[in-house]
Amino acid sequence: MTSTSSAGIATLDVSAVLFDLDGTLIDSAPDLGGAGNDLRTRRGLPELPLAHFRPMTSNGARGMLLVALGLTPEHADFEPARLEFLEIYEARMTRATRVFDDMVPLLAALHARTMPWGIVTNKITRYTEPIVQALGLANRSAALVCGDTTPHAKPHPAPMFEAARQLGLAPERCAYVGDDLRDIQAGRAAGMPTIAVTWGYLGNESPVGDWGADHIVHHPAQLQALLGLG
Repeated sequence: MTSTSSAGIATLDVSAVLFDLDGTLIDSAPDLGGAGNDLRTRRGLPELPLAHFRPMTSNGARGMLLVALGLTPEHADFEPARLEFLEIYEARMTRATRVFDDMVPLLAALHARTMPWGIVTNKITRYTEPIVQALGLANRSAALVCGDTTPHAKPHPAPMFEAARQLGLAPERCAYVGDDLRDIQAGRAAGMPTIAVTWGYLGNESPVGDWGADHIVHHPAQLQALLGLG
């Protein structure tokens, strides 16, 4: 549901906002891609530009192994390489990961309006909590749902329902913001207004316009306006 601001701009009528983590709220590509390059270095291979890794970041270890070593889950070497990658990533996962610069004013605006917000990610708790703590988000977010918080991960709606429960709101009162098709599928399945953002990783999925999101935004300032935060 939307309403119109005093400036005549259509805004979403919601009580809270939920964000995907990687590629939406934070830029974790430097550390994920860095771990991929560390794998290559261990094997005597030259490092690849971060631009090679960035589009596949939303696919986690699977995407990084595909770029770094050309391995798919069907390959016999995939699982040992995945475990090695995760060990490397865990040791460096807060080294270069940052909140997207342009998301900082939006979070400040949410705080100023006392609008609660939370995080729903498929990254498991073991990695999510240290990152959220390191970035100073733990005490600011009102909900945190990781990939292992519920029995199902996105695109299943279970994580979305859990986030709404933590916020004490009906799902339809929570907007969900993400940069991946699974984000939009999960939000829609939970009955939440969905917002697709194009500054994330996007990967090799279908075009954003085909995801079925209620809104598409290209810059955090547009998202801030859509949420009626000025």
